[in-house]
Order: sequence, then C-alpha cells, then structure tokens
Amino acid sequence: MSILPDRTEFSAVVTDIRLESREGTAVRWRMTLDRTQFAPGDTGALHAVSRTGTRLEVPVLAVINDAGDIWHIVEKPLAAGTDVTGRVSR
Repeated sequence: MSILPDRTEFSAVVTDIRLESREGTAVRWRMTLDRTQFAPGDTGALHAVSRTGTRLEVPVLAVINDAGDIWHIVEKPLAAGTDVTGRVSR
C-alpha cells in the first residue's frame, strides 16, 4: 500500500477487510486499500459502484496505522477487489 502525494481525491482498490468491532447491532469494519491519501486522524468517504450499478458512499469514520498498514474504519464493508474513489475531508 502506498500513500499518495497530497491531494484529497484518489482512486484505489480494496485489498483487505476485517471485523473491527461489534457492539449490539453496531458493527465496524477495517479496510485496506492498494493506495490511499487518508492518514491517521482523517475522515472522509469511499465511493463505489455495485455490480447492479447502484452508487455507494461509505463514510470513513477513522483511519489507523497498525504496524505500517493504513486501515480505514467504516460501517459498511466493501469486498476485496472493489474499485473505489476516496475523498478526504481534513
């Protein structure tokens, strides 16, 4: 995974997704991307198009660096291999 030069919009592919936490009905996931402009402390959104053509917006609630991997914390999981457009709100 690489961090891109300073810009707020970028294209990437989801590379991994894991369960972050589950509290009652609230579930959070962590996702890695093949490249990102998000850094710890950033928020924003990931945008994707489903196989049926539905446009999806997945808010990025937090970003963490875990042993060099940048994880994007979200409430809606996207499958590995999904193309996304990321938008950072700093």
